[in-house]
Amino acid sequence: MKQLKHAFAIALVAAAQLSLSNSADAQFSSKPEAVAPYAATLTVVVDAMLKLADVGPDDFVVDLGSGDGRIVIAAATRFKARRGLGVDIEPNLVKFSSDSAAQAGVADRVKFREEDLFKTDVSEATVVTVYLLPRAMPPLEQKLLAELKPGTRVVVQDYPFPTWRAERVVELKTPDKETSVGLPYAQLYLYKVPARK
Repeated sequence: MKQLKHAFAIALVAAAQLSLSNSADAQFSSKPEAVAPYAATLTVVVDAMLKLADVGPDDFVVDLGSGDGRIVIAAATRFKARRGLGVDIEPNLVKFSSDSAAQAGVADRVKFREEDLFKTDVSEATVVTVYLLPRAMPPLEQKLLAELKPGTRVVVQDYPFPTWRAERVVELKTPDKETSVGLPYAQLYLYKVPARK
């Protein structure tokens, strides 16, 4: 019953978020903004995502749909990741993120690019983080499976991949999130890229 309620709540949130995009019938190639309206991830969720991925000094963290850059910057500052890349299609957010990285003293290790996330080369990443709408997950799953090395960790917030089996699922109580997206919790899914057959 809890899973059914969660699925229904996610459907409602997804519908609400889609209404924020420029066009509900936008396609990935022509209107990539439809897959990720800006929604800041709470600090407690950022930390939980990076802990779930076991981010450390050997990692190159890529955040697809990086918004204000907080996940990549946290990976570099608090988790000591060696490199970070954030990708977003909104130029103002990319500039804000770059400025924030400079202020945090990690601009030498963290970069942000204005780019369609489906065109981003993720092959060198050791960790990928994702918070996108459900419609983005099937093509993104195929992209990541094709490009990432076996063993690469992927952490997804709220909307899981359609066929990829999660290694772990963590649910966090996040009362503050209810104000922004209507859910008092976040679900985090950890995936590891399987060996190629």
